[in-house]
Amino acid sequence: MSQDVFRPEMTAHSAPEVGQASGAELRGAPRFTLLVRSAKLIIDGREYLCVLRDASATGCKVRLFHPLPSYTSLALETSSGERFAMELMWNRDDHAGFRFFDMINVQRLLDDKCGLYAKRQIRLKTDAEAIVFANGQQIRAMMRDISQQGACIECPERLMLRQPVRIETVGFPPIYAKVVWRQQPRHGLVFDRGFLMEELAQNIAKMHEAQGSTPPGRFRAAC
Repeated sequence: MSQDVFRPEMTAHSAPEVGQASGAELRGAPRFTLLVRSAKLIIDGREYLCVLRDASATGCKVRLFHPLPSYTSLALETSSGERFAMELMWNRDDHAGFRFFDMINVQRLLDDKCGLYAKRQIRLKTDAEAIVFANGQQIRAMMRDISQQGACIECPERLMLRQPVRIETVGFPPIYAKVVWRQQPRHGLVFDRGFLMEELAQNIAKMHEAQGSTPPGRFRAAC
C-alpha cells in the first residue's frame, strides 16, 4: 500500500547519549551508569515513559515522572523495541529499582543501534479515543501512538497533507499539529509544539488512569 509523505524541515536535534562503566558492585553484576536514556515501562500492557539511569545484567534503575500504578506484570522496553520482564525491588521519590527475571546482555540493552526500531524516538502505544478538529468538522478517531514530536491517528476521513488539525484526547491538553503522511485510515502528525519528556510522561499517565475508569467508547466533552 502506498504512503503519502510530507517531510517538514527538522527543527530539533537529539542530544548525544553517553554511558560509562562504573565497575563491579558488591550487590551484583557490573553496573553501567547512564546520563539519559529514554525507555518505556510496560505495566499490564500499558506503556509509560521513563528514563533509564543505570543498568546491569541483573537489574536497572529508572527515573519516574509519576507514581507507579498498581500492576500484575511489569517490563522494560528500550528504544530498539526489545523488552525485558522484571520485578520492582524498591521505589523512592522519583526513582525505582528493578530486578530482571533473567540475566540479560547489558551491552545489547544499552545499544540503541540494534533492533527493529533502532535510533527511533520513543513512541508510546495508546489506542485512545480522540476527536480531530479539521476544516470545521469534528471527526472521531483513535490515537494509535504518540511521541514528544508527533503522533499516529486513525480516522475515517482522508485528511490532506500539511493540513492543520487540533486533537483532543483524554489526559492531554489540546494538541495542534499538521498531517505529514497518510496511509488510509492512518495519518502521521507532527506537533506545532513538542512535549517535554516530563510533560509527555505525565500526560500519558493521566490518560491511562482515565482509561481505567472511563467506559470504552465514551469521549470527554470537547469544544
